[in-house]
Amino acid sequence: MSGPFTIGVDFGSESARALLLDVGNGREIGIAEMAYPHGVITDRLPGTDLRLPPEYALQDPQDYLTTLATTVRKVIAESGVTPDAVIGIGIDFTSCTMLPVTADGTPLCRLPQFAAEPHAWPKLWKHHAAQDQADRVNALAVERGESFLQRFGGRISSEWLIPKSLEILEEAPHIYRAADRLIEAQDWIVWQLIGSEVRSIAGAAYKATYLPDAGGYPAREFFGQLDPAFADVADTKLGRDFCVPGDRVGDLTGAMAQQLGLATGIAVAAPNMDAVVSVSACGVAEPGAMVMVMGTSTCDFVLGPDFVPVEGSCGAARDVVTPGLWAFEAGQNAVGDMFGWFVREVLPERLTREAQQDGVSVFEHLESLAGQQVPGEHGLLALDWWSGNRSVLVDTGLSGLVIGLTLGTAPEDIYRALLESTAFGTRRIVEAFTDAGVVIDRLVACGGLPRKSPLLMQLCADITGLEVAVVDSRQIPARGAALHASVAAGPEQGGHASIAEATATLASPLHTTYRPDPAGSLGYQEIYHDYVALHDYFGRGGDDVMRRLKRRRNDAVATANGPTERNRP
Repeated sequence: MSGPFTIGVDFGSESARALLLDVGNGREIGIAEMAYPHGVITDRLPGTDLRLPPEYALQDPQDYLTTLATTVRKVIAESGVTPDAVIGIGIDFTSCTMLPVTADGTPLCRLPQFAAEPHAWPKLWKHHAAQDQADRVNALAVERGESFLQRFGGRISSEWLIPKSLEILEEAPHIYRAADRLIEAQDWIVWQLIGSEVRSIAGAAYKATYLPDAGGYPAREFFGQLDPAFADVADTKLGRDFCVPGDRVGDLTGAMAQQLGLATGIAVAAPNMDAVVSVSACGVAEPGAMVMVMGTSTCDFVLGPDFVPVEGSCGAARDVVTPGLWAFEAGQNAVGDMFGWFVREVLPERLTREAQQDGVSVFEHLESLAGQQVPGEHGLLALDWWSGNRSVLVDTGLSGLVIGLTLGTAPEDIYRALLESTAFGTRRIVEAFTDAGVVIDRLVACGGLPRKSPLLMQLCADITGLEVAVVDSRQIPARGAALHASVAAGPEQGGHASIAEATATLASPLHTTYRPDPAGSLGYQEIYHDYVALHDYFGRGGDDVMRRLKRRRNDAVATANGPTERNRP
């Protein structure tokens, strides 16, 4: 065993995983994964009877620390690598996942007086209860002609930090006042590792409307018009000092080293978003490729030489991935989550038994059945909005749709329609970029989903007309975090001098490439045009029935559940 080694820890939506990487040759030595003990909190807060309102998605910050220590210790123990051979650690996180904390970094939900307060808990990226606040932010930004909207494709999402922070102020002002800092979970974890607060420029630029090259945050007057008590949020709750990807932001403290089973003082890399570190781990450093980080949702990243407004993009920042290039973000809110919902809630027991008899998972069984069909055979069309639309409509008030159901519709028909809707959504995102002049000539897929679903990859190739390269590593975000840790450690400790140098050595090789099938591409052309027609009708104001339905559902659930955070006396 050679080395030296770094550790990358990827905090996903439902679990964390630690990857041990040999930075000399790019070999993955070991991986350890652990589910969050409390998972995603959507019904009741732990230890309370208070029901949460619809659209809530919270987490327990102690779960982050528990999975961090457990996975790092496990990957070291199982690898046989000695702790003194590890030169650095890096982390990445889903974003925007944010939490209110005290001046010393204590999460408010860990304080007894706030333990039963939902707004004191971390809000996961898919906490969508701040849509009203996002709508007001967008309307005011249009009224004032705020320049930040261009960076976000014309609208910011309820998933982002400013709407979530405003939600806390308006629905729990005492929590807002008690919070000395409102911070991304990625930044908070690194704070725990080094003992001092740091902020990632990527998190600020993509999730907090911060423009590094154009005056930073919106003006105090903008925030004040949203709410007078919100005027000073940037300076009192967020801060303006940022680290950049690859920075060594500090050394691992003795207390954390003891918890993790590592050596005190090793390099800790700047915190980062999962999708940002994935671009380098996929070996993409130039324009042309759209990197798709595919899991519960999909985050897309595209590089370009110049900034151009792209409808419905999730943000754009320069120098975050490759020096001198802009990196544009987009994505789809429900991908793996949507397929998981179907198997969990809809799949008949008959197919589960068939899968068990064949010795395969239900997903593999569904893929086998759905893969026997040709375009249009099932007669269905779906909109992939099970958790709203991230790009290009940027609206979590939207919901999913399957049209064309008959008494002859089979489960595998619906499953294939959901796979196709994901590929249709991908093509719509690609076209938003290319219509704006951003070059996309291939797709690079990574994350947990691409290796599990060859059919989805082929559908993406057929429907977009682009080659889809699937990388070999199944843990690309964790690999990217470990790559960044190598840069933080630097060449003097056996690491790398720059992200570009580390990418050349540590990027994952490719697993396989899917090429468009001419017959499949032709067969989907007309169906895609029907998808766009439904997309625009339900998403651009042809009929707001989806939003009305969701409002009725939320009101009915709130009435049935009794007192919640929003309606309790």
